[in-house]
Amino acid sequence: MTNAQKRALEELWPAYGFGSDSGLAGQIAGYENAERSLEIGFGDGDALLSLAKEHPMRCFIGIDPHRPGAGRLLLRLQQEGIENIRIAIGDAAQLMPTIDPGSLSQILILFPDPWPKKRHHKRRLLTADFLHILSEKLQAQGRLHIATDWQEYADEILTALDATPALENEEGRLAFSERPDWRPLTKYERRGLRLGHQVFDIAAIKR
Repeated sequence: MTNAQKRALEELWPAYGFGSDSGLAGQIAGYENAERSLEIGFGDGDALLSLAKEHPMRCFIGIDPHRPGAGRLLLRLQQEGIENIRIAIGDAAQLMPTIDPGSLSQILILFPDPWPKKRHHKRRLLTADFLHILSEKLQAQGRLHIATDWQEYADEILTALDATPALENEEGRLAFSERPDWRPLTKYERRGLRLGHQVFDIAAIKR
């Protein structure tokens, strides 16, 4: 972590951060009635920042456990005067309970850690149990979008989605979707493409 990122976490957190006491359901002044999008695993924040600029009337929430990326994003929020993003640092599985049921219009999970070694598969985030939790946080007709460049994980996610009654695969049972035009290109996607990986998109809607 750079000194600038450390200072950002100290000085800018009160303006842009969600604390454990307020929870992620806390209102953002000026956006009380806005649609809310949540990105789980925002990394350096490039996708979150891009989407917030494109949709200035929507509220964006980001969760990620890595402090350096959060520090970098905080600096950019200040430099570019972005007001419609709030972030939390931590494990999404632990933070999701702080979000009110039915309060999100969209959840994005772009290139989650695939934990490629078989002995680490239990660490993967996108299980049927976790997808059920996500479904509870989405409003009716809310959307979940996932992208990964790890085919075996993508197939596993499709199976988990099929076992989640509250979520309907928009492309049909066990089917991948086309890459949507609105989804920003992330550094993890660029790396995967350089390595020759195929990218898999999965789109679901809350029943």
